[in-house]
Amino acid sequence: MASIWESLEGKCIFAVPKKGRLCEKVLPLLTCIDVLYVRKQRLDIAICTTLPNLALVFLPTHDIPLYTSLGRVDMGITGSDLVRETQSKIDVISNLGFGKCRLSIQVPQKDAIKDVNDLIGKRLATSFPYCTREYFKRIDPKETTIISTVSGSVEVSCALGLSDAIVDLIETGETMRAAGLEELQCILESEAVFIANPNSKYKDLAQKISKRLNGVLTAQNFVMVEYNIPRKNFEEVKKITPGKTSPTISPLDNPDWMAVKVMIPKNQSNKILDELEDVGAKDIVVCAIQNCRTEGHYY
Repeated sequence: MASIWESLEGKCIFAVPKKGRLCEKVLPLLTCIDVLYVRKQRLDIAICTTLPNLALVFLPTHDIPLYTSLGRVDMGITGSDLVRETQSKIDVISNLGFGKCRLSIQVPQKDAIKDVNDLIGKRLATSFPYCTREYFKRIDPKETTIISTVSGSVEVSCALGLSDAIVDLIETGETMRAAGLEELQCILESEAVFIANPNSKYKDLAQKISKRLNGVLTAQNFVMVEYNIPRKNFEEVKKITPGKTSPTISPLDNPDWMAVKVMIPKNQSNKILDELEDVGAKDIVVCAIQNCRTEGHYY
């Protein structure tokens, strides 16, 4: 076992979620960005086979900000809520646009609480004590609200009499509703982020991985549309499909017509195609994008 850990010497260490919903999103993404590796059973480290100076370490998502801030790993993927909760001194290289959720105050439906101020002096349970205290300091400067830290199954604490309300993450809301709770107030919004230690000597590699992530994620969220349009209608369709910089246009044999090629959001593609048809676009074709490179975030 010692020799395996010694193999990390001199390598850039990339921390990825070991399990959970972020893990389910991140592992296929690593394949898409050509970060391939061989991981032996029961081991939480793996050497990348496509980037020789890169090694992967599989960690609990909530530990990744701490390990990154301490310089034990060079970079990682975690939730922005955990960066805030752990007060980690790291660089957020990219917001990744998935794993979106919100940290919210939740109260029993039967109590019909409608104002967060009604919780001042009451008992709250949470696995995010720092964020919870920071929020309640603003509305309860005397800090009379009792905040208990629990590590899991926060939603049952009201039913078991531990608390009057909870502060927990909401993704779909199913767990909250099943526990007889409702959302009272959002404390912060969260999503997956690609982070790096500010003192890492592998900043160039972090930027390379960030660009690959952004390219693949943009490709997953956008499609390429091509269509023909009368020149006189171009300004109208440009409002519908402006593109990131501007649409790509090409002349046609008929001088009264032109071809347009532009990226559009995948989840709005049918609506956009309807609008293009309404203003005279013809021969509309939509193509999937496998990968791309664009300036900034485009998802």
